[in-house]
Amino acid sequence: MDLQSYKQRLLAKEQELEGELAHLKTEALESRTAEVEDSIDSVVSATGQTTAFEESSLASGTLAAVRAALQRIEDGTYGTCLDCGEQIDEIRLKAVPWTSYCVRDQEKHDAAAARSERDYFEAAL
Repeated sequence: MDLQSYKQRLLAKEQELEGELAHLKTEALESRTAEVEDSIDSVVSATGQTTAFEESSLASGTLAAVRAALQRIEDGTYGTCLDCGEQIDEIRLKAVPWTSYCVRDQEKHDAAAARSERDYFEAAL
């Protein structure tokens, strides 16, 4: 496994995400409510803030995963599934170099998250 190429890709992704987060922060600040606005302006402003927040949350999560992957490279554990300890398939690492789980364990995490989200919405109803 060519760790140096993965490290370079992860560093590039880290830089990209940091730029994206800075842009989203600026966008959210610029979509603040004006002192004088009508109801349409309020909706547009709120929608812009919500969108920027959601995109920022996704980018922040990915950035955390990228930084964790860079740390695993430094620790010598990169490419090993955090759950089962098996090697993560190289095809998966090429597609998502910040992944920390093999496909099987990632599917388990995704299913658990979907159940949790479903339970949350069912409880809200």
